[in-house]
Amino acid sequence: MYFPVYVFLAEFYASAHGLSLAAIGTVFLLARLFDGLLDPAVGVLSDRLPTRWGRRRPWLALGCPIVMGAVWMLFVPGPDVTLAGFALWLFVLTFGWTLMLIPYFSWGAEISGDYSERGRIAVWRETAGLLGTILAAVLYSLGATAAAGMTMVAALIVILLPCATALCLARVPEPRDYTRSTLTVGSVFRVLTGEPLFARLLIAYFINGAANALPSGLFLFFVGQRLGSPDLGGPLLIVYFVSAVCAAPLWPRLIGRYSKHRVWCVAMIYNIVVFTGVFFLREGDIAAFVVICVLSGAALGADLSLPSAVQADLVDLDTATSGAQRTGAFFAIWALAQKFALAGAGGASLILLGAIGFTADGPNTSAQLWGLTALYAAAPIAFKAIAIALMWNFPLDRAAQAALRARIEADR
Repeated sequence: MYFPVYVFLAEFYASAHGLSLAAIGTVFLLARLFDGLLDPAVGVLSDRLPTRWGRRRPWLALGCPIVMGAVWMLFVPGPDVTLAGFALWLFVLTFGWTLMLIPYFSWGAEISGDYSERGRIAVWRETAGLLGTILAAVLYSLGATAAAGMTMVAALIVILLPCATALCLARVPEPRDYTRSTLTVGSVFRVLTGEPLFARLLIAYFINGAANALPSGLFLFFVGQRLGSPDLGGPLLIVYFVSAVCAAPLWPRLIGRYSKHRVWCVAMIYNIVVFTGVFFLREGDIAAFVVICVLSGAALGADLSLPSAVQADLVDLDTATSGAQRTGAFFAIWALAQKFALAGAGGASLILLGAIGFTADGPNTSAQLWGLTALYAAAPIAFKAIAIALMWNFPLDRAAQAALRARIEADR
């Protein structure tokens, strides 16, 4: 769902339904403010409310039908589209999505306490998500119109999401709860202020997330206006994500030998080198852009999976120190940073494009196209450089995490 919401939706509502880019960007930002209240509440409640079905299962079951309904209404709007209707269903989707997402990531972090195994879980979870992304991109490309493509994507989600959720609820085991002290609402804020390493990782993750959100949200505009090939946006996205899936087996191998944070940093450095090629592209340079899509797509799996695997290790640090397994609280803040990065950077970029007079359908001046290129490539490169500086010497490595797990087991 990330892909159609943050890549297709703005262009769909701007081009097919006439909403302004600035208005769409503002709605995305407001939805993230709503998330700012919702994410911590869901995180703490999923930590504090154990049930006979486990701590995480009920939330996925509750959120699934809400997401299904909101996706259909948002992706398949009626003929009379309004900004208010767009905003309403985006907010409903945000609500249902959060009910599922926070417990989902928390559950994944708790399945295993092994340093490398956590990385493998994160890599294959995100690879499964990439396969769904490819399906969404293929269906969107097959649509005779943008509306037909969005309808097929919505149908895919409405059919597959309940099936996948039911399989998860039935088959994924319930992890051991290592909580030794009472969880409180204030635990969310203590997570933020009590552990400097968490704040350091969170800032790096947010900055790198913004770096990824900018080209994702502007991809169709860049292909359509800068390269002059609007019909190739969907196929080029498929190339990008297929490359990420093909490279997925590389990351578990690397994290079996090296620290997860260092592998992530090397992947970001590689991405910076590849993305500098964007500045040399001109209209019609599709072959060169295909090469950039293949090479940069190969590093996507590291960006998606390794930070959350490091985050799971930080939960161990907090559990060993506080006696409370606050996985939900941690991943509530984590998801909030992810969503703010995606929607914040995406919304801000649309507002900035509107401010310089850029239009989704063109024509645009040379200055407006260079403004698009700066947001698409220059800003992400700068953001990734900052994230690398924060994470290169991150101290929580394999040995440190193993010592924390031994301490937690002994306390148990």
